[in-house]
Amino acid sequence: MSADYSTSAPITWCPGCGNFGIKTAYEQAVAKLAEDGVPSSDIVMTAGIGQHAKMFDYVTTSGFYSLHGRSLATAQGIKIANPELKVVAFVGDGDTLGEGVAHFVFAAKRNSDITVICHNNGIYALTTGQRAPTSPVGYKGPSTPHGNVEEPLNGLVLALESGATFVARSYSGKLEQLTDIIVQAVQHEGFAFIDVLQPCVTFNNTYELYNEITYDLEQSRETLDEALDVARERDKLATGIIYRTTRPAGERALLRGRVPATDRPGRDARREQVKAVLKALEVA
Repeated sequence: MSADYSTSAPITWCPGCGNFGIKTAYEQAVAKLAEDGVPSSDIVMTAGIGQHAKMFDYVTTSGFYSLHGRSLATAQGIKIANPELKVVAFVGDGDTLGEGVAHFVFAAKRNSDITVICHNNGIYALTTGQRAPTSPVGYKGPSTPHGNVEEPLNGLVLALESGATFVARSYSGKLEQLTDIIVQAVQHEGFAFIDVLQPCVTFNNTYELYNEITYDLEQSRETLDEALDVARERDKLATGIIYRTTRPAGERALLRGRVPATDRPGRDARREQVKAVLKALEVA
């Protein structure tokens, strides 16, 4: 299986960063999807701002570099314009559960047919380790020198409660599992959220912790309440597909079979439409 989807851009992540695992898993997933009949040319990526967003520079799949917290808004716009594309949004935990949290909630609510891969390192790594929405109580960083006093936001619970139809967690140290989850998430029709535990070796090195407390979930939970129970666990963290269900994707209901990127009038037809509008204005 070929997984050569890397660009020539020099990688500036710290050696040992969990982002390398996510990058490798994504490239392997793209290769597997190509074998399954989904060419890489049909996969489009978006990214916010942060260390996670450098993925856009390092992988050859096309896409759109977005603003901080706006990756999901961009992803939904792409999907509405051309629902035949597979759209993958790379986000950071601070990026999407902080400034971008409203986009996250409503994308899940409308079951937008996009895949969201969250690089969850529990901090704002690009700006040197400040507390993020997912930082644990007691975390000491540049913005919380005496320790974080807030409970962390649980992205899995938020996704489930907001209506996501595919919710999973993985760990950047579990390449085979993460690759398989990404493939299944992209193939799923509806909002797919993957929370990836991603150690930051410089500001929040959690390798030993995650190697100790993560366990593989043998099968997804059948009910929302059962899935929420798994998502709320703290002493042990399940990795795998936690919940999967089906309901119409938001774009399907909105577009009703139309593909705006291709189903549009030609230049001559558009000119005639403009003339008709101008003539109507003259009459008015």
